[in-house]
Amino acid sequence: MKIAIISPNKNHLQEMGGVLEALSHSVVRVDGGKSKMRTVAEQEAPDLMLVEGMCCDPGELEQVEYITMHFPKIAVVLLCATHTPEFLINSMRAGVREVLPSPAPSGALEGAVGRVAAKLAGGHARSPGKIFAFIPCKGGSGATFLATNLGYQLAESKSVLLVDLNLQFGDALSFVHDGTPPSTLADVAHDIRRLDATFLAASTVRITPSFSILAAPEDPSQAMEIKPEHIDAILSLAVTQYDFILLDIGRSLDTLSIRALDRAYRIFPVLQAGLPHLRNASKLLAVCKSLGYPAERIELIVNRFEKGSEISLDDMRRTLQVTRLHAVPNSYKDVNTAINHGNPLMAASRSNAVAKNLAEFALVLNPKPEENRGLFNRFFKRA
Repeated sequence: MKIAIISPNKNHLQEMGGVLEALSHSVVRVDGGKSKMRTVAEQEAPDLMLVEGMCCDPGELEQVEYITMHFPKIAVVLLCATHTPEFLINSMRAGVREVLPSPAPSGALEGAVGRVAAKLAGGHARSPGKIFAFIPCKGGSGATFLATNLGYQLAESKSVLLVDLNLQFGDALSFVHDGTPPSTLADVAHDIRRLDATFLAASTVRITPSFSILAAPEDPSQAMEIKPEHIDAILSLAVTQYDFILLDIGRSLDTLSIRALDRAYRIFPVLQAGLPHLRNASKLLAVCKSLGYPAERIELIVNRFEKGSEISLDDMRRTLQVTRLHAVPNSYKDVNTAINHGNPLMAASRSNAVAKNLAEFALVLNPKPEENRGLFNRFFKRA
């Protein structure tokens, strides 16, 4: 791997260069500061750029953002003697892969370079993960059940992270797991300066090899410590590590949840076929419209729907003036049993109507290429 090291400290240049050359990397040493980044990117085209000497001034990150936007194949790692949590968050927003201490211990340097090399060895850069947000229109809508079980289903073929953003009373983990999380969203926010791929993964509970949950705080008082900028930093990193990020959002719309919704590729308000649900859904849709979210980003999920219900799906479409609507059938007994045992419904009974429905829904959100070809071929055979 070709690595460019930019530093005003000649001793650090030699030391870091020696460590990396011993690992068989091609190293370009550049004596100077951040102003050299553009020239190095254009002339050397390295796989990785290590930049030392930045501190706490957000204005310094303009050079970094230029590189990450115009040279997306170049990974950028910063080395800072001191930095604030805000600087770290702004660094992640600018596209920085990691922030290391300066001078960098050889172990930390080798680890960061190894992670970049592993990504390059894996082939082309992955597309950013899609963020799906689930929000209940009314208490008891079943948004958490749908988010956790859909995540479990999507994880059969993709990597999935669910972030529990119901900060004071979130219990998403308990829907698919009967243990206590070793770390929560509050812990990540508290140590946000440590945020990198390894720290994020270590802070989650792994339900399956491809499905992880970042749990809500165990102590509701810790919710006050979590800021919108923390969520920004976590999601900015998560989309580089996971194919799908599911957000389980509580009913209250505050600055933090709105910041999360701003990042969502698709928003799923969850309701049931009842007048109170419809009233709240109407209010929520009005809020989404006022926030500038386009209609195509929003799809209603009607949970526990029964055919012959007094309020039909067509009634809901007309009342709420929507066309995108997905209905999940009612299977209260089996769903309740799965929740009480902390098990995904699919693991207990794939033949259940709700399990089949969510499997089909997951296929819509994540189509299989071979199935697309099959549908294509069948269409032209008919023709």
